[in-house]
Amino acid sequence: MPSPRPILLDDAKMRSFVSDGYVTLKTDFSRELHEAVGARIEALFENGGNPGNNLLPHVPEIQDVFDHPAVHGALTSLLGPGYYLHPHRHCHYNPPGSPGQRNHKDSWSKYHHRPRWAMGFYYPQDTPVELGPTGVTPGSHYYNGSAGPNQEIPLTGEAGTVILVHYDLWHRGTANTSDKKRYMVKFLFTRLEEPDGPVWDTKNSGWTDDDDLMGASVWRWYTGQHDATDGYHGNEDVANLLNTLRGDDETAALRAAYALAAMGDVVLPGLLTVLGDPSPSARRNAGYALAAIGASAVPGLIDVCTDAPEEVRASALDTLSDMGREAREALPVIVRHLGDLSEKVRRAAADAAGTVGVEKSGSGVVAALIERLGDEDEWVRRNTALALCRIGSKAEEATPALIAALRDPCRYVRYKAAKTLERIGTPQALTALLSFYEMSLWCPVTHRESAY
Repeated sequence: MPSPRPILLDDAKMRSFVSDGYVTLKTDFSRELHEAVGARIEALFENGGNPGNNLLPHVPEIQDVFDHPAVHGALTSLLGPGYYLHPHRHCHYNPPGSPGQRNHKDSWSKYHHRPRWAMGFYYPQDTPVELGPTGVTPGSHYYNGSAGPNQEIPLTGEAGTVILVHYDLWHRGTANTSDKKRYMVKFLFTRLEEPDGPVWDTKNSGWTDDDDLMGASVWRWYTGQHDATDGYHGNEDVANLLNTLRGDDETAALRAAYALAAMGDVVLPGLLTVLGDPSPSARRNAGYALAAIGASAVPGLIDVCTDAPEEVRASALDTLSDMGREAREALPVIVRHLGDLSEKVRRAAADAAGTVGVEKSGSGVVAALIERLGDEDEWVRRNTALALCRIGSKAEEATPALIAALRDPCRYVRYKAAKTLERIGTPQALTALLSFYEMSLWCPVTHRESAY
C-alpha cells in the first residue's frame, strides 16, 4: 500500500509540471530490484508476449515502485489524495535498432488543460539516450493540432527512474541505436476529487510568470481559486482575439483564449458564438476560455445545451465538465442530456456528471447515471462508471446497478464499478466486491490483480 508519509512535491516542481507537463522522480530501491523487474518483463515477452493490462499480476514488484513515497507523494500532489490507479497499463518494448515511434497523444481525457489525468513512466534499466528513451515536448500538453513550438527532449534516467506526465503530453519512443533492449512500464492515474487548494508541500502558492496566462489559469484551479481576471492588463481588441481564436496558429489561439478569459464577463457573448463554430478546434479553444472564466459562463452554456446541434451541445457539456464544481448550476441540464439521443452528447454529459456533480446528492445525478450504466455505447458506460466512482459514497443508491456492472463486457467498466463499490463501503457493496475479487482472483488490498 502507498506510504502513509508521502514525499510531496514542492512549489517549484508543481510549477514545472504546469508549464512543462512532466516531473522526473528517482526511487531509492536497490539496483537489484529493478534488474529483477527487468528480467521478469523480458521473460514475459519471450515466453508469451506483452501482457498488456495484465502486467501487474505477473510482476507485482512494479506496484512497490509506484507506492514509493516519492512517487505516491508526487501523484498525491498532482492528482489529489484520492487518486485512482486506472486499470489501463502497458509495457513498452523498444528493440535494438528501432527507428522510434511517431509523436502522439494517448488521451482519453477530452484534451482538457486542467490535470485530472496523469501517466507514470518507469524504467527498470538504465536508459541513456542511445537506448531510445521516451521523448517528450515540454508544454505540448496544451496543444492538440501539433506538439507546439518547443523542442523534443529525451527522458533519460537511471534504473528506477519514474516520470509523471500530463496525460495530454505529446510523446514517443525515440530511436534505439544500441544493441540492448529497452523496456518502459506505463501506468495511468486519474483524479477523483476536485481541488480545494494546494495539497503539495507549498511555501508560496502564487504563480510566478505574469505573462503566462494559460499556466496561471491552471495554477488557480490547482490552488482552489477561480478569478480569471486578475492577471491580464493588455488592451487588445476583443474582436481580433476572437478571430485569432478561430485561426490555424494554435499558439496564438491558445494565448487569445486565456487573454479573453482574463477580460471576464464582457467577452462571454463572443465566446459563446465561437462555441457554435463548425470548427472543432475553434470550439475547443472557446471552451478553454469559458472554463477559465468559470461560474459566470454557466448560464450561457446552459442555453447552448438547450438548443444547438449535436457537436455544439457536446462541446458545451465538455466545457462544463472541465469547469468542474463551478458548474453546479448546470446539473439539471447535465442530467437531462444523460438521456440525449446523441452518443457524443451522452458521453460528455456522463463525464461532466462526475466532475460537476461529485459532491451533489439529491440532484438526480446518481439516478440518471444508473440508467447509463446499461447504455449501448461502451464509452458512455465507461464515463458513467468513472462519474459514479468520483461521486463515491454518495452513489450508494447505485449499488445494485454497480454489482450488475461487475459483469459488463468492458473490463474498464467492471474495474471502475468495483472501485466505486469499494468507495461506497456499505456491507452490501463490500460483500459483492469480495465475491467479485474471489471470482476473478483479485486482491482488494494491494490491487495486484490476476488476469481479467
